[in-house]
Amino acid sequence: MGVRQHPIIWLAALLAGASFFGAALAGLHGPAIIAWKGAGVALFALWAARQAASRDGWWIAAVMALGALGDILLETHGLRIGGTAFAIGHLLAIALYLRHRRPALTPSQRALGLIVVPFGALTTFALAQGSPGLWPHVVYGTIVSVMAATAWTSRFPRYQTGIGAMMFLASDLLIFAKAGGAVPAPVTQWLIWPLYFGGQALIVHGVVSTLRGGAQPHAAPVT
Repeated sequence: MGVRQHPIIWLAALLAGASFFGAALAGLHGPAIIAWKGAGVALFALWAARQAASRDGWWIAAVMALGALGDILLETHGLRIGGTAFAIGHLLAIALYLRHRRPALTPSQRALGLIVVPFGALTTFALAQGSPGLWPHVVYGTIVSVMAATAWTSRFPRYQTGIGAMMFLASDLLIFAKAGGAVPAPVTQWLIWPLYFGGQALIVHGVVSTLRGGAQPHAAPVT
């Protein structure tokens, strides 16, 4: 289920995201490249919206739309404005994941959910030491860590939405590492976009597929 619905939009999203990575590695710039950057996740938003049959379906579409907006604003208005769009999307995602929290967790699942938030916040603090705006970075890092933790402990598939959210967190930590000079730019150049875009693909696919299954919040776990 999921990709079988509106597969052209899904494939177009993957093509846009993968081809943008090639354009970024080639060092291309300009308004068309900025629009290209936002196109992949914008198409994920469209794909989710076309299948939305409830408030939750529109919710995940809005999360993707804010991600696409953030992709563009990062290029046109900088890290703070672009990060704000992403932060709003993460807050919506957190609310969605809490609404669909998993009723029963194994000890290891609960432990990881609890560890992710302090790990993400402290790692952001350590990595962003050499960059301006340390505390806004820490606040954002904490928000995205909560998003990843609630995604992991939600009823949405951990091997899709859960891992996708962790990939998103990893990509953001690499952005902080790049800004603070903790990781060489060539390393981050090859890792940030694949982790981010692949994470978004897994997140939206897991949520949409589960919602299309018709289960309600607090239903049986989906693994």
